[in-house]
Amino acid sequence: MTFWSDVWPYVVGAAVLGGAGGVAWWLHRTDRLVRGRDRRWREQDAIRVGRLSLAEVDAMSWQEFERYVAELCRRDGCTDVEVSGRSGDLGADVIGRLPDGRRLVVQCKHYAPHRYVPSGDMQKFVGTAWLHHEADVAVFAATCPFSRDALALAVRHGILAVHRDLLGQWNTGTSLQELLPLNGTGQGDRAHRRRWKDTYGN
Repeated sequence: MTFWSDVWPYVVGAAVLGGAGGVAWWLHRTDRLVRGRDRRWREQDAIRVGRLSLAEVDAMSWQEFERYVAELCRRDGCTDVEVSGRSGDLGADVIGRLPDGRRLVVQCKHYAPHRYVPSGDMQKFVGTAWLHHEADVAVFAATCPFSRDALALAVRHGILAVHRDLLGQWNTGTSLQELLPLNGTGQGDRAHRRRWKDTYGN
């Protein structure tokens, strides 16, 4: 009896501390979940109404960029949209179906605005989009321009190259279906590219 009378205050104290710790952990976790859901809702709403700026897109991580592209696809009526979110996906960062049922496969590259998508990146996507992923529509979306060779490959093999200019249009409300015929256009003339280099070049 003496033993229990000596020990019970410590047992009760430990139980109280453990309970308080559990409540604190639950509150912290709930707060993070609520904040996360609110942030995602605000991002999705901004995408739907075209309020995101390209500067905000540039500030995304590559994982966030993939989710952003997926949300643009959903906004435009695509269904069964999924994000791979992992390496080794053989170029299929986002997959889904267009409103007319065609299978959509999207490669996403979140590069700095002053960079160019090299032809090697496009070659890899060309090699997997049709044969491996059985795409009906293949899209390469990037936050920068494409090199001349990469763009030529895209046009030759029917890949929609969504370079930075087209990404800006897609972001502000132009639908993916409206962009499909624009492949190979929109990167501007020589003066436009010179202004681009002055703005973003290192």
